Amino acid sequence: MDVSVRAFLGLGSNVGDSRQILRRAILRVGGLPGTRVVACSALYRTAPVGRQDQADFLNQVIEIQTSLSPRALLAAVLEVEREGGRVRRERWGPRTLDIDVVWYDDVSVSEPDLEIPHPRLEERRFVLEPLSELAPGLSLPSGRTLGEALTRVADQLVEKLG
Repeated sequence: MDVSVRAFLGLGSNVGDSRQILRRAILRVGGLPGTRVVACSALYRTAPVGRQDQADFLNQVIEIQTSLSPRALLAAVLEVEREGGRVRRERWGPRTLDIDVVWYDDVSVSEPDLEIPHPRLEERRFVLEPLSELAPGLSLPSGRTLGEALTRVADQLVEKLG
């Protein structure tokens, strides 16, 4: 019997029709084996991290139930990125689609190409804000609540679009 776990994915786009790209990505994720999309946060417009000479991002967090392992989920979302037109050229550069495994049940993974929870989760308001819509009671690895973590990044500009 497959065991389903709760996971959260962070999605972002700043190249092309970002709204449509994110919609399609959510449909693709929902079609992954043993996976269903449970909830989607609102969309948020955010300034880019790292390189500032690029368009703002649209960001969103989705909650899924999945029987995929963390490693299999990563492989699957990387394929969804590729299908969505993602070409990896530079870190923090423009992208049609970016999908991060932000949280996977209460599992902790620390490998060179996979870290769960996401290692910069508490530094990114563009992830914390939509995540707090879907899981307001979630306790972070540091022991902070989402609300406490959000106060630490309140200076980061994030615009809720609905």
